[in-house]
Amino acid sequence: MYFLTTMRCYMNRQFQQVYVWSKYLRLFHWINVSVVMLLIVLGLIIFNASTLGISNDGKVLLKTIHVITGYVFAINLIIRIGMGFFGKGYERWRKTLPFAKGFTAELAELKHQPDKKHKGHNPLGKLMVGALLLSMCVQMVSGLFIAGTDIYYPPLGQYFVKSIAIDSSKLELIKPYSKENVDEQAYQAMREVRTPFITAHVYTFYFLCFLIPLHIIGVIISERKEKTALVSSMINGYKYLPKQEREDK
Repeated sequence: MYFLTTMRCYMNRQFQQVYVWSKYLRLFHWINVSVVMLLIVLGLIIFNASTLGISNDGKVLLKTIHVITGYVFAINLIIRIGMGFFGKGYERWRKTLPFAKGFTAELAELKHQPDKKHKGHNPLGKLMVGALLLSMCVQMVSGLFIAGTDIYYPPLGQYFVKSIAIDSSKLELIKPYSKENVDEQAYQAMREVRTPFITAHVYTFYFLCFLIPLHIIGVIISERKEKTALVSSMINGYKYLPKQEREDK
């Protein structure tokens, strides 16, 4: 008991609880985790729909759920992008991404002090955040484009419906997987235009499936090395830092 009390006193003298991640950042993070996992599951089912014997109506339903979930993902991501420019503290890009002045020096320092505690992300964490955000932006843009060409959903759905219609006064007849009121030549031209977006969406999906486990492994390693309560800080916002390092950039 005496030993535990002494250790607690020592920890209290050497470390202090520091508020790092704002409630907005934490909300973004957990919404993002939820919708990305759901999008991955739906994407895998859609990708293997023929093998699973899913009907065209079933595919349309799955794609509709995928797109609606994608809207939540896109809105959440756009808000986060805005926070990077107009937010406070670690919401700002200069404290989150690996482009700020001095990043190269931080990276070199990590080599010599691998156990150094960081108030925000360590340099490798910043690289991971940059890779994840770039991948998610590619998924958002390509996904919104594909939604317009596939099941004719906003923001580009109406534009593509008009571009393939035989009779523009009967646009309501154009439905996913239906050829009614569809000009076949215009439809094929539309499918060609969307090809690079499909390619980007699929390969970035694979890249994200590689990055996400890598990110989780990185968090576990950082938690074990730094011992700053990194995982719980994404729930309550607080990390435990040595008092002399609490102003770490």
